[in-house]
Amino acid sequence: MTKYLASDPEELRASVSAVVWRAVGSRELLLLRRSDNGHWCLPGGGIEPGESVVDATRREVREETGFEISLGRLVGIYSDPSFMVVEYEDGRRVHYVNLCFEAHAVGAPGAIGTPEETLEVGFFAHDSLPEPFVPIHHVRIRDALARAGVNVR
Repeated sequence: MTKYLASDPEELRASVSAVVWRAVGSRELLLLRRSDNGHWCLPGGGIEPGESVVDATRREVREETGFEISLGRLVGIYSDPSFMVVEYEDGRRVHYVNLCFEAHAVGAPGAIGTPEETLEVGFFAHDSLPEPFVPIHHVRIRDALARAGVNVR
């Protein structure tokens, strides 16, 4: 099972995530439930070689949730190893540097492009998140709600 808040990373990877609101002014977030551990989380993932962070964010949200997005501001850059090291079932420990963006869902969802990764998708009130929830994503949601400029953690 994927373990969050791990230590002693072996790899460093660049990643993106998105706090996707149902609509402008909404306080309902688009979340997905991961197949590897059943946790709910923000959509996101690794940046592929030759891909911009903007394109990676749009691709990851579309693949994991089926939604197209209108990308907004940068919420924050997250790299603190005490929060950003993940240990996978195969024993790999990856330290992620994550750029999190704010976005809004556009239109009706299409097909999920990574059904092996996503068990469920839904919109949830920001103050009533489903459990279990990926712990490192709470900070990103809080930072998005604070709208206090770019957060670096």
